[in-house]
Amino acid sequence: MLFIGLKLIHLFSIIVWVGGMIFAHVCLRPAVAQLEPPLRLRLMQDVLSRFFNAVLWASCLTIASGLGLVALTSITVKQLGGTFQMPLNWTVMATIGLAMLAIFLHIRFVMFKRLTQAVAQQQWANGAAAMNAIRQLVSTNLLLGIITVIVALLT
Repeated sequence: MLFIGLKLIHLFSIIVWVGGMIFAHVCLRPAVAQLEPPLRLRLMQDVLSRFFNAVLWASCLTIASGLGLVALTSITVKQLGGTFQMPLNWTVMATIGLAMLAIFLHIRFVMFKRLTQAVAQQQWANGAAAMNAIRQLVSTNLLLGIITVIVALLT
C-alpha cells in the first residue's frame, strides 16, 4: 500500500510539473504574445509566481517520493534475501530529475527574481530579456521531462 501511495504521489507531482510546462509553453505563451509588454510581463510574472510555487512543491514531492520508492524497493529486496541494485532506467530518471530540479531552482530563484524586479521597476526590456531566458530554460526542462517520461514508459 505504501508503494502504491508513493507511486501516485510521484506520478501526480510529475504531471503537475511537466504538464504545467506544456501548458505554459504551448498555450499561455502564444496567447499572451499579442499583449503589450507591460501587460504581458505583469501577467506572466503573476502566473509564473503561482506556477513556480506549485512546481516547488511538485519537485520536492517528486524527489521525496522517488527516494522513497527506491528505499522501499531496496528494503523489500533485502528482506527477501536478495541484493538490490538500482536499475539503469531508474538511475537515468533520477539523474535527469535532479538536473531538472537544478534548472528549475535557477529559474525560480535567479531568473524569476530578475523578471520580478524588472516588472516592479517598469524596465520592460529587462523584463523581456528575463522572460526569454526563463522560456529557454523551461523549454530545456520540458524536453528533459519528456525524455524522462519516455524512459519510464520503456521499462
